[in-house]
Amino acid sequence: MHEGCSGSFKNGKQIVDQIRMMGFNVNSIPVPLKITCSNCSSVFQMTTMEDRCPNCGMVYGVTPCHASSADNVMPAGIGY
Repeated sequence: MHEGCSGSFKNGKQIVDQIRMMGFNVNSIPVPLKITCSNCSSVFQMTTMEDRCPNCGMVYGVTPCHASSADNVMPAGIGY
């Protein structure tokens, strides 16, 4: 079910599952976000709603409504 921008997520897996279901995971983020990987501490640019650390493969997700800030990006797991 689509909850618009009012939906809340407990973890990154829920975010990634939702954006995949809606087909948003491949959509570009308006302004790329600088992410520090929670697994390996590498810094990379997140350019789509679902992206992964190029060093370790940790998958990250953010919803379109919250893609303006890296604070809203959550890790889903390595290779998720």
